Amino acid sequence: MSIRLTILGKSPSWQDRDGACSGYLLELAGLSLLIDCGSGVFAKLRSHHDYARIDAVIVSHLHADHTLDLVPYAYALTVGPPLRADRPLLYAPPGARDAWRRLCSAWGSETLIEDAFELREYDPDGELELNGVRVRFQPVPHYVPAYALELRCSGEDGRLVFSSDCGPNEELVEFARGAELLLIEATRLDQPLRDDEDPNEPPGHLTAADAGAIGRRSGVGRLVLTHFSDQLDPDQIRAQAQAAFGRPVELAREGERYEI
Repeated sequence: MSIRLTILGKSPSWQDRDGACSGYLLELAGLSLLIDCGSGVFAKLRSHHDYARIDAVIVSHLHADHTLDLVPYAYALTVGPPLRADRPLLYAPPGARDAWRRLCSAWGSETLIEDAFELREYDPDGELELNGVRVRFQPVPHYVPAYALELRCSGEDGRLVFSSDCGPNEELVEFARGAELLLIEATRLDQPLRDDEDPNEPPGHLTAADAGAIGRRSGVGRLVLTHFSDQLDPDQIRAQAQAAFGRPVELAREGERYEI
């Protein structure tokens, strides 16, 4: 059984020109899942899939570039044309309900997101079972609690791992070991620290070389870099990652599809 991944948005915390932040459509085992829903992702989703037919949204962490388009998505589900009778599932890290209530209360719609979605805060130590799709989580180092995701069909060998946002870490190496595809962030430039950066503070993001090294050590089949700006030189990013990975590396592009 195949897993189809469509890149809806691959930008970092600021959008590429005509782009979107973190958002990935997965289709597997008859389910349609949205992984993250950052700025600009909802419009991109509408270009590739019927938003009312998304079975579940899974959020890796609560930064705006991974969640902010849940707001227009929620409006579409609640005040747009009535396209479904039930609510899509929304799986989010602990604390999401309170965080989104604070966000939406700024304009008097405190429960906007949970009125539109069936919100469930997942247990990072647990596992989700969604009609034959299994989802596992791995805490990774970032500026807020963040979780890498593994998705696979029950009884199947194919595995897709998404790094979430993270700095260099051993946990992701083990979590992704042997995966068919690792979708991994590569936000940071491979350059000296700025004057305002603390050399003793662990970074919350990866360079392309970091991503390549994690891919090599975890023995993944394919390495796809994401969460990098269009203001960077793609040839340089790819070369840095490939030097560390030891094999060809792919760069995520909006609209690109991958099958495993």
